[in-house]
Amino acid sequence: MKTFLDGYFKLSENGTTIKKELVAGIITFLTMSYALIVNPSILSETGMDREALFTGTTLAIIFATLLMGILAKLPIAQGPGMGLNSFFAFSVVLGLGYSWQFALTAVFIEGLIFIILTFLNVREMIVKSIPRVLKEAIPVGIGLFITLIGLKGANIIVSDPNTFLALGDFKQHSVWIAFAGLLVTAVLHSRNINGSILAGIVVSTLFSYLLGDIQLPGSLVSMPPSIEPIFGKAVEPMFSSEGWDKIFSVDMLIVVFTFLFVNLFDTIGTLIGVVSKLGFTDEEGNFPQMKKALLSDALGTTIGAILGTSTITSYVESASGVASGGRTGLTAVSTALMFFLSLFLAPIFLLVPAAATAPALIIVGLFMISSVVKINFNDITEGLPAFLTIIFMPFTFSIAEGIVFGMLSFTLLKVLGGRRKEVTPTVYIVSLLFLVKIVLDASKILG
Repeated sequence: MKTFLDGYFKLSENGTTIKKELVAGIITFLTMSYALIVNPSILSETGMDREALFTGTTLAIIFATLLMGILAKLPIAQGPGMGLNSFFAFSVVLGLGYSWQFALTAVFIEGLIFIILTFLNVREMIVKSIPRVLKEAIPVGIGLFITLIGLKGANIIVSDPNTFLALGDFKQHSVWIAFAGLLVTAVLHSRNINGSILAGIVVSTLFSYLLGDIQLPGSLVSMPPSIEPIFGKAVEPMFSSEGWDKIFSVDMLIVVFTFLFVNLFDTIGTLIGVVSKLGFTDEEGNFPQMKKALLSDALGTTIGAILGTSTITSYVESASGVASGGRTGLTAVSTALMFFLSLFLAPIFLLVPAAATAPALIIVGLFMISSVVKINFNDITEGLPAFLTIIFMPFTFSIAEGIVFGMLSFTLLKVLGGRRKEVTPTVYIVSLLFLVKIVLDASKILG
């Protein structure tokens, strides 16, 4: 088994071991396991069965993450995107008044379109066309973004009606739980001890238990809830004449386009950000597994819709596993196995509070901002687009928005600055689409 895994995932060639990969997978699992709580909570607002959503979400993560690990051989986990599930629930269903079955069908169609675009190399072409300066800026923006997620989860940073953000109440246990884990993680990492991030999570969880914030469950094992209430609802319209009328409607086109748009650049941003930390990218920021990674994402979204969950995308939390030593697809396989166990051991993994995963996200944020030194801020046509990319991600709580404004500003500054030769045709097309979307959004608001 060791020889097979070494040969298939090229562990020795990548300077890693089975143990390192398994530990990295566990860390990724712990930092993104909140999805099993948050995703069902958000989607259940539409009337979907919450218990079924837990099982559907878990199975979708397992399938999509295994694809990424076995097909693309990358240490990246996949799951329902948090921004995308909010759009699904609060915009499409509750906002526009469509049924959750309609929204699932839109996700399914989006996945099919992505599969076609991936085989035609359109998605890969878009990724390769992103200017190098933005590829350097994207990891920095993601680093700040996930740091904000960690600080927010531990209540170290809270919302404020006057200043938008403010320092949290230090009387709350979550603040000290996070700081304890952060200190342990940093000290162990400074001593080059493997698994420092996992150790920080464990210490934070134990501290939370000692403070009385979490209680041991009465039962450690339970069977997963039935998925029957939501399974296959995405494809039901394809077996009825009324359903086809909805599929070929303007409303469906708009919803599918929005899912496509957000998912495309969330996935691209995450892939570039995480893979760049592995050192697998070339001088232009591209990497050889790109097409297989994008195909894994597309297949994950399609199957995820059948399982009853919103759009699947690559998780930025995968960077925590990479930072702890994960180098190959075996990390993703390890993460998938942990999610499989969570189907039956939900009471145990739910013990880990958000405050206990905050240290991992903060440390990873530190690691990811290192590429900022490669950006030439003295050249305003590159420095400003990079800066906008970086700040828009945490300030808008969206990786996609950072890419949108970074790309648009890059194109405009290069063209108006007399350096249009540095802009590729694909960048022109993508920038035009971004501009159209912004104008349409503005017209809706003004109208």
